[in-house]
Amino acid sequence: EQLVESGGGLVQAGGSLRLSCVASGFTFDDYAIGWFRQAPGKEREGVSGISSSGGSTYYADSVKGRFTISRDNAKNTLYLQMNNLKPEDTAVYYCATDKFSSDGVWYTGVRAANFMKVWGQGTLVTVSS
Repeated sequence: EQLVESGGGLVQAGGSLRLSCVASGFTFDDYAIGWFRQAPGKEREGVSGISSSGGSTYYADSVKGRFTISRDNAKNTLYLQMNNLKPEDTAVYYCATDKFSSDGVWYTGVRAANFMKVWGQGTLVTVSS
């Protein structure tokens, strides 16, 4: 069971990035999945979750209206489109799944990370001011 993220990098404030996460070793479209981030000195927090079908999406207040989560079940791939990036978005971004639920409603907030079972290795996003 593996998740591999890509797409991080250095961007100026106001810019955009698109993260990808490719899953393997489990039935991707059976489960909700989401994006998490961890900034230096802070707890890992859930940023966004998406249901197994992709029909329901959830966002932390800090990214609502700027980030869009999506998935392509035919390609076993999760995406995070990040627009209007801010310096406070600087963090390592991870994709993760609890391999239990089909809805992503529990994937936001600092407690969500405790329930995830499969994690990617992370991709660094740095937003300069």
